[in-house]
Amino acid sequence: MRAYFLQAADMSLELREAPQPRPGPDQMLVRVRAAGLNRGEFLKHGLTKPGAAKIGGTEGAGEVEGTGERVMGYTQFGAAAEKIAVSKSLLWPQPARWTSVESAAFPVTFLTAYLAYWKAGLTPDAKEPVHREPGHKSRVLIHAVAGGVGTAAVEIGKQLGIEMYGTSSSDEKLARVQELGLQHGINYKQVDYEQRVGELTKGEGVDAVFEMLGGEHTAKSLRCCRPFGRVIIYGTATGERQKFDVGVMMAKGLSAHGLWLTYLARDPELILSSLRAMQPWIDSGDLHPEVGHVLPLEQAAQAHRLMLQRANYGKIVLKVSG
Repeated sequence: MRAYFLQAADMSLELREAPQPRPGPDQMLVRVRAAGLNRGEFLKHGLTKPGAAKIGGTEGAGEVEGTGERVMGYTQFGAAAEKIAVSKSLLWPQPARWTSVESAAFPVTFLTAYLAYWKAGLTPDAKEPVHREPGHKSRVLIHAVAGGVGTAAVEIGKQLGIEMYGTSSSDEKLARVQELGLQHGINYKQVDYEQRVGELTKGEGVDAVFEMLGGEHTAKSLRCCRPFGRVIIYGTATGERQKFDVGVMMAKGLSAHGLWLTYLARDPELILSSLRAMQPWIDSGDLHPEVGHVLPLEQAAQAHRLMLQRANYGKIVLKVSG
């Protein structure tokens, strides 16, 4: 079967033949139709054994071999191949109205976005609900709001009744996300987003920031928070280690929380509860993956360049077969 591999030594991509996987007792063999791309697979692969090559792709959609059941799912590696063996606990039915391309764009982005709200204490099932004063409307700042997780977070935030602020480098992208429900778009190339959030909230700040940039942006995000606010860290797109403004954290009782689906996916009950919470919104059509680019498997390298250059809107999906 065909698959594209990530090479740990230099993060290069190579399309080549691979042996067909053999499913274990708790797995299903899936014929992959489409696979979503995510920055996290580069980070994960960089932490693996040097020199090792792994099949890319952390999410995908297709049909169960033998039954034809349409499924979508999450996997640590291997979705960017014609077939994959996936744990039964990480496979779910595709929504009837979605294509495999749309379904492949769902698992990582929407689970990450929902769990960010959950960790921020802004979902009905949150273990540590955010402290709200009477009449207070919850506010969230979403970085890279026009990306896969960003657009998912806007759709979910709309259902939760959140007032949302989002950053992007493009007015055109911001306009598209505002059609999804974003109330306040901030072009960070034109204005300082920390200052702009202060202006828009009259100095009060936001309850949470979804932060995937790293470096000084982590400290800036903390300064965007109101007292007892939370910064949810789920990436390092700048490649720089997060910097923290400890003074403002102590002064305002702020906290920073890590979020990485790689590890959270090991808790099947948490994942299932998140999916159950989103299911009514999926059924009603209020949640729907925003797919900006669909490329064939042969153009995986080009697809990754689009993602790493932040040239995409929404998700980038590889069409694997069919």
